[in-house]
Amino acid sequence: MDKRIPVTLLTGFLGSGKTTLLNKLLNHEGMKDTAVIINELGEAGLDHILAQNVESSYVADNTVLLQSGCLCCTLSNELADTMRDLFFKRAMEAIPQFNRLVIETTGMADPGPILGNLMNEPVIESVYRLDAVVVTIDAVYGAEQIDTHAEARKQAAVADVLLITKTDLASPAQIATLKEKLIALNPGATQHKILHGAIDPDFIIDVGLFDPTGKQAEPQRWLRAPVKSAKPRGMLPQAAHDDDITSFTVTMPKPLNWKDLKPRILWLCQTYGEHLLRLKGIIHAEDQPAPLAIHAVHFTPYPPTLLEGWDEDEPISRIVLIGKGLDELEIRKALMQV
Repeated sequence: MDKRIPVTLLTGFLGSGKTTLLNKLLNHEGMKDTAVIINELGEAGLDHILAQNVESSYVADNTVLLQSGCLCCTLSNELADTMRDLFFKRAMEAIPQFNRLVIETTGMADPGPILGNLMNEPVIESVYRLDAVVVTIDAVYGAEQIDTHAEARKQAAVADVLLITKTDLASPAQIATLKEKLIALNPGATQHKILHGAIDPDFIIDVGLFDPTGKQAEPQRWLRAPVKSAKPRGMLPQAAHDDDITSFTVTMPKPLNWKDLKPRILWLCQTYGEHLLRLKGIIHAEDQPAPLAIHAVHFTPYPPTLLEGWDEDEPISRIVLIGKGLDELEIRKALMQV
């Protein structure tokens, strides 16, 4: 099974509670073998984290070991450089062993390019794997921010897990409106309401393709495909407006060969790359020894993961797409022609 280090990308709009969440996570017993990269330009900042974890020591350059056992470092160069640096220090035992990585981004960050850049780095791709994108949403202002700011919409749209924060400050009507908006924008994501950053790490860590033991793949959980279409029955897929973020699932025909589907995925990325926020899929191909997990962001398809030792009772190949202005009908036709 995949031995790479799982990465959780933690993002959320300005003031949505990432700092509070990080402080709670870093003090949790279940996070002791975790490394955290904090963007020094973000509202968190390493000094703010350390102020609440006074028992700490510098172990290497900008890397700090907290009393809880977590490693923290600031993002001083490019993200890929920082990730490589952490891995090589880990390999040389210059820092304690860590078994997972959390990356906190700035509040205005578009997670798509971050994910895409990491996929283009051979060293990074060989030692790290994306586990999940976790997004904090302010219960009071989140709905307005999603309507007003493209970054907030993109963050919510590509999330695997949505954390609704500051629920004590919002009315039940505000929370209900926000939840409905998030379901319409990203029906496949799981939602959790949290107060003062308190949440069991099990809800946001190791929630991706592989379970915490790393022994078994859980593609159904990873795909988080919409349960049902929001379109009325009999209505054909339509091309979305340029600013509309939509998600849909394509169930692939059988039998299927990866050698025929791969060029279609490449075409899809090249054609819709700027607007393709995220693609995830499970492919049961006759020319592969086991199912494949595929993943793409913008123009970049990620190397597929062979899910050895895993199968479904009724193998169904399906691809989930999230993007802006995607021509669903054209995409469905292209994928169904393999």
